Amino acid sequence: MNPDVKAFFHKPTFTVSYVVSDPAIRKAIIIDSVLDYENNSGRTSTTAADEIVAFIKSQKLTVEWILETHVHADHLTAAPYLQKTLSGKIGIGGVIKTIQSTFKKVFNFGDDVAEDGSQFHHLFKDGEKVAVGDMTLEVMATPGHTPACVTYKIGDAVFVGDTLFMPDYGTARCDFPGGDARTLYQSIQKIFAFPPETRLFMCHDYAPGGRDFAWETTVAEQRAENIHIHDGISEEEFVKMRTERDATLSMPVLIIPSIQVNMQAGHFPKAEGNGVSYLKVPLNAL
Repeated sequence: MNPDVKAFFHKPTFTVSYVVSDPAIRKAIIIDSVLDYENNSGRTSTTAADEIVAFIKSQKLTVEWILETHVHADHLTAAPYLQKTLSGKIGIGGVIKTIQSTFKKVFNFGDDVAEDGSQFHHLFKDGEKVAVGDMTLEVMATPGHTPACVTYKIGDAVFVGDTLFMPDYGTARCDFPGGDARTLYQSIQKIFAFPPETRLFMCHDYAPGGRDFAWETTVAEQRAENIHIHDGISEEEFVKMRTERDATLSMPVLIIPSIQVNMQAGHFPKAEGNGVSYLKVPLNAL
């Protein structure tokens, strides 16, 4: 069955979160939530997450899953807050272990930070299918932006994370640890193999040229119009473009707090003796 999809746009981070629901049985999935974070003060708040909570309650939905398409480098996830407030299981692709192992070294975390994915309730395998009400959640590994990226298919709706953007903005960067432009090209071809009318939902939009913000497109539109990878663009052409473009990009503003928190399923570092949690800033390491 095809689900109802409600989008929530977080302008400070240009992130789109989704509530995907079964209109009959009222079961729901939350994808790529946002915890508000002020980088200059280190303060968090739940303004964006509370919009999702209010919607879930107003629609009398039961949350089964709180999903991440990958370990985001540009915003903090609100998954633990939503799980505590609404219930549901926190899930991500199983290759999260690779991300944890890589960044545990970058941040010089000790043994109190596990690198086995145990901070999450479930680690999805490529090709795994899960029933959610009358809906079927299908998981497809789509590495390239990061090695742990996954795409979620629910009926005719496909949630691509950062793998693709709207056609006039292109594709994800591949210069994070474990990223690879050739792998991204191949992952996108897997998405392009879905029927032309398949709905594709983006995790971000930046409104290039001053157009209105948008986050839904189709396979047909992407194949015809994506400025980086439309039909006719070869793998070699894409790899060359993506590699050259990535070399000009700055690191995301929130990459340091985001990675530390998101690789642990949104849980803050263990509080120190004064009851306060602290993030690390590695100097000259990224």
